[in-house]
Amino acid sequence: MAKASQTSRSSARVVQLRKGTTVEMVRLACPDAAQMTLIAESFGLPVLDSDGIRDQHERLIVETADGLKEGLGDRAMQIHLQRIVGAYVGSAHGAGQFYSRAVTEARDATAKAANDLRDEDLDGPVGFDSGAQRKREFAADMGVQAHALRMAAEGAVTAYEHIVGERWKPFERPVDNPGQSLDRKAAELQMAALG
Repeated sequence: MAKASQTSRSSARVVQLRKGTTVEMVRLACPDAAQMTLIAESFGLPVLDSDGIRDQHERLIVETADGLKEGLGDRAMQIHLQRIVGAYVGSAHGAGQFYSRAVTEARDATAKAANDLRDEDLDGPVGFDSGAQRKREFAADMGVQAHALRMAAEGAVTAYEHIVGERWKPFERPVDNPGQSLDRKAAELQMAALG
């Protein structure tokens, strides 16, 4: 009797899921419209039309779905749009993470430049910016780019909700267990077949 309960316990598997990137993660990583405007004004960069970017990408996804609706069933459309929107969200999140690293590097370089005893961080020759200034400008460029991609992702998510009728959620795939070899899996299947 004890053997049967032991067998049923060992055959039960817990499947771990790989968490996908959410829109909330994008919003935490990428600048919002107010911060993007502040960055653009502080660094002399163009102020983006955030609403225009979001609306344009929403229309793009809706028009794409309209073009495919005769060829795809509801479930196929949902799966297709899931992947498309996931790509937009993933791209924006990656840009947001890159922006965060650029800001950290700019802060570090600026703090080092404030130390009067460091020669390597002093301003360059006339007409050239310091290393810290270049890092701040790079971070600003990355902030504007991350914001643009955030708006594109938000437009795609809005379109998904409009077309599918439910909120977009990232696909969560099972985590592969690389520790289990093919031989071990085969042995488990064979032992299960034996009873």
